[in-house]
Amino acid sequence: MAISMVHEASTSISGCAYHVFLNFRGTDTRKNFTDHLYRALVQAGIRTFRDDEEIERGNNIKGEIEKAILHESKIFIIVFSKDYASSTWCLDELVKILEHRKSSEHIVLPVFYDVDPTQVKNQTGSYAEAFARHEENFKSEMDVVQRWRAALKEVADLGGMVLQDRYIYN
Repeated sequence: MAISMVHEASTSISGCAYHVFLNFRGTDTRKNFTDHLYRALVQAGIRTFRDDEEIERGNNIKGEIEKAILHESKIFIIVFSKDYASSTWCLDELVKILEHRKSSEHIVLPVFYDVDPTQVKNQTGSYAEAFARHEENFKSEMDVVQRWRAALKEVADLGGMVLQDRYIYN
């Protein structure tokens, strides 16, 4: 159902190199959920940006990702997982996506993969642990930490999908 929703939205997109930009914590979901999602999107004919597939070796990774966010993508799927908040890279991308969304017609679809949306919004559990480390590491840049916190609260209030990491047996 979600794939068909993205496909319908992506058919009206013109002038974008990618229909979808995937933002995710690689160590949590790259080899399982995000890989399956990426393959399903590609098989449905949806051009999808995933950092390990779309950036050529030797290119400036941060610059390429920023270009994909600001100029080349229309739909952003944010895959929240248990260790998502420990990645400053993911949090920086999230802030950039939400800032760009305010001045454009971009669609942001949060997916809460094996994590509750309230944990993301209120930064509890593993998110609280990650932010305790960020506050320690970024003492002189607390404005950055506050932007990350605000972005998580904002995106957790958007309609999204809540998925658990488990098999269902019939």
